[in-house]
Amino acid sequence: MIQRAAEQTLRRLFVQYPVVTVTGPRQSGKTTLCRATFPELEYVNLERPDIRERAIDDPLGLLRRLRDGAIIDEIQRVPELLSYIQVEVDASNRTGRFVLTGSHQLRVSEAVSQSLAGRTGLIRLLPFSIAEAALARPSMTVDEMLATGFYPRIYDHGLDPAQALGDYFETYVERDVRQVSEIRNLQTFQRFVRLCAGRVGQLLNMHSLGNDVGVSHTTARHWISVLEAGFVVHLLPPFHANLSKRLIKSPKLYFYDVGLAAHLLGIETVAHISAHPLRGALFENLVVMEALKHRYNSGRRSNLTFYRDSGGTEVDLIYELAGDLVAIEVKAGETFTPALLANLSTFGKLLKERVRGQLLVYAGSEPQSHRGVFIIPPEQLEKRLREHDPGRA
Repeated sequence: MIQRAAEQTLRRLFVQYPVVTVTGPRQSGKTTLCRATFPELEYVNLERPDIRERAIDDPLGLLRRLRDGAIIDEIQRVPELLSYIQVEVDASNRTGRFVLTGSHQLRVSEAVSQSLAGRTGLIRLLPFSIAEAALARPSMTVDEMLATGFYPRIYDHGLDPAQALGDYFETYVERDVRQVSEIRNLQTFQRFVRLCAGRVGQLLNMHSLGNDVGVSHTTARHWISVLEAGFVVHLLPPFHANLSKRLIKSPKLYFYDVGLAAHLLGIETVAHISAHPLRGALFENLVVMEALKHRYNSGRRSNLTFYRDSGGTEVDLIYELAGDLVAIEVKAGETFTPALLANLSTFGKLLKERVRGQLLVYAGSEPQSHRGVFIIPPEQLEKRLREHDPGRA
């Protein structure tokens, strides 16, 4: 098993709270992480019909059997169990009782906030980071990362990415989508998701997206919320500041796993990546998710935005720390030229009192610096972010 960066955070929260809740996409490694971290805890899987039925019919009896603590998997299947867990942990008044996992963002968040507010630590576990994937498959090229993605099962079992990602998507649509939403035409929904993949790294326009798939913008908005809840897509909000410039207000669309986005674009091999017209957008997706994984693995929320104004100046990623900013530009080429720093330079002049650091992440392999900007390959991004935020893991 690959040791996950979030393990330290999971252990820390377990001794601070009576309950820790781990959410994230299916097959991101939640169960494996929790069981490897706490092998002494009993494991309860609410996906099993018999266990789920018992949790619904006799929650007090189930929790009495789990008095020494437990890992309870897929808690969103029996959200009413959380009210009984609340009573149990309040009565015992000790930490380190339960570890809960869930694969549905909204259902778990709503249920936990209603029943366990102040009683649970929260972790979002995404698929492997670049560093974690490298432990299983060293020296991957950028194109291999883009085509393979980062779901742990692909690495743990040596699966063919095209087959595994295709199966993942089919299972997600047939299983999770049917559970969480009354989507009547699954084929239209599948086409919608593929069109989303074609808009990776772009501003989200619900009207345009709905028109292209043949549904209303209201339906498109609902379907985006379904994809967000299922940890398929992530909407990166725009940066806001009191500037004279008119700033873009729409979010940008990314996928939690770049390999899934590539698969939905019809990419089946690494050879398809290099000449694909959306390679740059996929590389940007890779970098944005790497920064997000850094935040989530340390138990924190996203502090990521992007900057774009009406004059055409754009910075792909803004990492905010206590009001200070790290500006990050992303370029998919392997060659650095000073012209690539134009937007960072403009942004630095606009917010010079707040900009703590500037990074250019490119597809080259040699780290370098130019006029105070660090030019780095994507595998060094997490290290640079830790240097800017040394107080946290």
